[in-house]
Amino acid sequence: MNMKLELFVLPVSDVDRSRAFYEKAGFRLDLAKDVNDEFRAVHLTPPGSEASILFGTGLTTAEPGSAQGLYLIVTDIEAAREDLTGRGIEVSEVFHDAGAIFYHGHGGGGIVHNGPGQSRISGPHPERASYGSYATFSDPDGNGWVLQEITQRFPGR
Repeated sequence: MNMKLELFVLPVSDVDRSRAFYEKAGFRLDLAKDVNDEFRAVHLTPPGSEASILFGTGLTTAEPGSAQGLYLIVTDIEAAREDLTGRGIEVSEVFHDAGAIFYHGHGGGGIVHNGPGQSRISGPHPERASYGSYATFSDPDGNGWVLQEITQRFPGR
């Protein structure tokens, strides 16, 4: 049985402000539905993604800004950062992690995860290794996004 993650409910405080932010970032508007004062939904999809975000009123009890580590995978980290900053989105400088948040290594080509911000070094991974370069940004509520450069996937992906 296949299971695909297709939708993530994002906790936001201001639906209109969030919609404007994500549309400015280049996300495609798929649905905007106002049922009544207690239920409102906005569904958007990042460019080229099969997964989408959904936010609104009456969708979640999570605190606005509490979603962190939302990964957007790109094939060129510098071009992706330039695109977003050109749209007026504040994005961190490109960085890599000396210990590598995710990378091929440790004999078996497995995934190694360090905590956020550990050994953060300015600039892309020196070898431009897949899974090795990052940039971050947040929406107006503080929901945290990570751009990650992947040019070659792990086997089975």
